[in-house]
Amino acid sequence: QVQLVESGGGLVQPGGSLRLSCAASGMFFSLHHMGWYRQAPGNERELVAKISMGGRSNYADSVKGRFTISRDNAKKTVYLQMNSLKPEDTAVYYCNAHYTDDYWGQGTQVTVSS
Repeated sequence: QVQLVESGGGLVQPGGSLRLSCAASGMFFSLHHMGWYRQAPGNERELVAKISMGGRSNYADSVKGRFTISRDNAKKTVYLQMNSLKPEDTAVYYCNAHYTDDYWGQGTQVTVSS
């Protein structure tokens, strides 16, 4: 059974940083593309960043230069380093694993507020 467990969310002031982690189990992690999505109240879920099996990364325009996605295949974990956070980054952040199917974590809340 595939499980994705996110951690690292919380409350941070504008300009601050957070690092999200997503630990995977029950899957061949290195054979999956991994991604982070977010959903704010009243909005659709949107892609934040993704990283391929080979380590190639892509970012939403809104987070380029501020967020960095990385993966550690040995630890079966994907990370999202978020710097220079803005109030509009407030959302529930979800981890995604994709190969032939899509798997999702339960989400972790990120709130950026003074």
